[in-house]
Amino acid sequence: MSKKRKFAFYTLGCKLNYAESSTIGRDLVKLGYESVDFEDRPDIFVINTCSVTDFADRKNRKIIRKAKKINPDSQIIVIGCYAQLKPAEISGIDGVDLVLGASEKFNIGKYLNEEIDSKIISCEIEDVADFKSSFSYGDRTRSFLKIQTGCDYICTYCTIPKARGKSRSGNPDLIIKNAEEIAAKGIKEIVLTGVNIGDYGQGLKEDINFLDLLKELDNVDGIERIRISSIEPNLLTDEIIKFTAESRAVVPHFHIPLQSGSDKMLQLMKRRYLRDLYEQRVKRVRELIPHACIGVDVIVGFPGETDQDFKDTYNFINSLDISYLHVFTYSERSNTEAAGMPGVVPVNIRRERNTQLTNLSLKKKRAFNSSFLGETRQVLVEKSSKKGKYTGFTDNYVKVFFDSDKNIENKLVWVKLNKIDDEFNVSASIV
Repeated sequence: MSKKRKFAFYTLGCKLNYAESSTIGRDLVKLGYESVDFEDRPDIFVINTCSVTDFADRKNRKIIRKAKKINPDSQIIVIGCYAQLKPAEISGIDGVDLVLGASEKFNIGKYLNEEIDSKIISCEIEDVADFKSSFSYGDRTRSFLKIQTGCDYICTYCTIPKARGKSRSGNPDLIIKNAEEIAAKGIKEIVLTGVNIGDYGQGLKEDINFLDLLKELDNVDGIERIRISSIEPNLLTDEIIKFTAESRAVVPHFHIPLQSGSDKMLQLMKRRYLRDLYEQRVKRVRELIPHACIGVDVIVGFPGETDQDFKDTYNFINSLDISYLHVFTYSERSNTEAAGMPGVVPVNIRRERNTQLTNLSLKKKRAFNSSFLGETRQVLVEKSSKKGKYTGFTDNYVKVFFDSDKNIENKLVWVKLNKIDDEFNVSASIV
């Protein structure tokens, strides 16, 4: 009997990549390959890349070099956004054997068993019309469930439409089937992932939208929590907020990209809203779900951002009742409109602005977490790193730490939030 060839994934970037890596990995296992850890000298490395920033590109290249060092005789396959955007660049990296584009990455097994004439197997992103629904395992408590990919927006800083193609949605019946399979594995939380999940319904024959899908998923037995990964403010409707407030499983946690608190900058970015609409969405969430967690994406140092524009952003975010920020320092990306815009912000100023907003985020996070001290909330318990010590997230995304003599991994338990330390860790006790 021939020895099984071993493969390992290294996944960078977004939750969508993790969902797709997990699905491709399961397909390889079905074909007779053995999944091992990245450091275990696999015969095949599959590196699922991100290309959202220049830093991400550098990290991709670093991981490729690391794989080559771990096993110089391995076969290295690169997939993901970097592979779709810059296949020729990747194929020139020492050790890379195969670069697969957006359509081809789901056929890795086929290419492993064929003689390949070229290192690059890819097509123009405009020709990518297929959709493969994906979901992750690995984490016993939650799974990333892909419902959508691609984007029809034309934000001037973004390469994702070029990497992922037009907005496409998963078949609702298949998504529900995947959710049921996740539940059958004992996983209690699903995180809905995609490039622009609020746009769900695009490309389908069925007359269905994101809210309709949420309602169907809410009825899946065994799934106790449904978390929305990120949703554009112009697509976060009153109906979605209201349903979240009333639903059995959809948790009170919204991550709503802002990118800038200056209308001038939002227009330069070609975002589909202005700050007034964003403020209305935050206020509406607070009206219907006062305890909701609200996360915000923001970009600093975009071309043309003056000191006053940044001040407007800072003051606007400071005025909002939000819970935390993800702060991104603008990075020039080739083949984007922003790359040729005037008013380039010096890198040192970009970093200073990032630091200021990061500090504001810490202030917001402390205030949000502290507001629940003394309250009792339900927590989904994660894997214990030390006997008797557990951690988990409340429904509204407060991470808590607590003790238990019993093994309560992957259980839903009620805890009282007691104290917050200088690093914003919230200690709790089971009630």
